Amino acid sequence: MARMSDVLAQITGEPLDQDRFEAFVLDSANGAVVTFRGVVRDHDHGQPVSALDYQSHPEAQRFLEECCAAVAAESGLRVAAGHRTGSLAIGDVALVASVAAPHRAEAFAACEKLVESIKHSVPIWKRQHLAGGATEWVGL
Repeated sequence: MARMSDVLAQITGEPLDQDRFEAFVLDSANGAVVTFRGVVRDHDHGQPVSALDYQSHPEAQRFLEECCAAVAAESGLRVAAGHRTGSLAIGDVALVASVAAPHRAEAFAACEKLVESIKHSVPIWKRQHLAGGATEWVGL
């Protein structure tokens, strides 16, 4: 079981500070830090996107903490992740996930597992604003 001191999880309406997440996982025993940033792009499935709105379930923080704790427990590593909510523009960072490990292979594997777990388990939905004025919900 992972200690909560091995986990940093944050759902916020404020911009995510990548350096904060990396600093949390880094220590002198680790030679590899892997950070994933999910950035709002200007298209999806061939359609232009002008902006996104993220909404979260009231229990989303708990689900994010559980994802982080599960990866920390399985890997034995410190992990950190944050997800934005609210209105985001093209280029804004929606998700940050950081993992540090003694070697790169385990850091990459743990970070990929963390991101996939978040995408599949944390109840956060996005509404895409398409360039023509229409909107669509993704992840419902």
